[in-house]
Amino acid sequence: MTNTLRDTHMDMSTPLALEVPIISARYARRFVQFMEKRGVKRHTILTETGITDELLNNPDASLSMTQVLELLRQADWLMTDERAAFEFGKQLDLPCHGLLGFAMLEQENPRRLVSMIVQYLRVGLPLMDMELASTGSTFRLKLIDTWGVGDLKACLTKIYMGSIYRVSCQVCSHFTFRFDFPSNLTQDDWALLAPNCEFVFNADINEVTIPLKGTPARKDDASLEFLVARTRHSLTQKRLESDETVQQVRELIMSQPGRPCTTQNLARRLDMSPRTLRQHLANAGTSFRELRNEIRESFATLYLKDTNVSLESISEKLGFSDQAGFTKAYRSWSGKTPGDVRRQARNKKR
Repeated sequence: MTNTLRDTHMDMSTPLALEVPIISARYARRFVQFMEKRGVKRHTILTETGITDELLNNPDASLSMTQVLELLRQADWLMTDERAAFEFGKQLDLPCHGLLGFAMLEQENPRRLVSMIVQYLRVGLPLMDMELASTGSTFRLKLIDTWGVGDLKACLTKIYMGSIYRVSCQVCSHFTFRFDFPSNLTQDDWALLAPNCEFVFNADINEVTIPLKGTPARKDDASLEFLVARTRHSLTQKRLESDETVQQVRELIMSQPGRPCTTQNLARRLDMSPRTLRQHLANAGTSFRELRNEIRESFATLYLKDTNVSLESISEKLGFSDQAGFTKAYRSWSGKTPGDVRRQARNKKR
């Protein structure tokens, strides 16, 4: 028996629809950062796209399909490795897709989980449409170009396939990717990006086959709960829009809030002197210590309210040598003990 999931969509390729802001700027920001790490200058990518640094750094901004296609068109000829688009897609993980992480935390049925991933991507990243069919425990996900993207179809398809691979690894260890365009690389070349997976080119369809291997991570899996807490923090935390350096420092601290971190090593990673970094932060009315404590408090509160992770594990995750040190610090930040916050949160849920 085969079950198929597909909604009816209006024609999205009209000129008016192409100009509607519908795609979060966070995807474009990650793409630009990805290209910069590959040696491509930002101004080279953004030229003639109508996308500014201010727009990229605005957490609430959205881009039109026209802007996204121009961005990809500018970068497509700069991606000398044809695997680059798939590699970028792999970076679109759960935190990048936002609320998808919460759906995964609550969903124990792997079949329902795959359906939720598809539905979220269709709404949150509507660059391509999807058709999902299942037979037994095997899912087939077909990508459909509803925008008429022309020569960018291969690039977009590989981005989607990379992201689907990344977010579906919880429930599948072997994927078969089929593309309706050719490749000059070997199977072994592609397998470096997705081990134990099969890549088929010159097929008559763009489709990924996902045979389910069982259930996803348990609801009490500490690593997943930490990931979801981090996702919620990134969605609710208001960045200081007036200072790019503050945003960069926040992101570096948020990436690993418990890692030993100093002004010196942050300055080195940002390619500036510690004195310059301190001055930037002071101009924004903050400091490294204030930012780190603010982020650690936010993470701690999310872990305490939204997960069942032990206090000892939270202490370790946030870089404290013991639970007592964490309790003392949290009380100085919030005026409450971690135990009090957790008890109050549980009482509200009853």
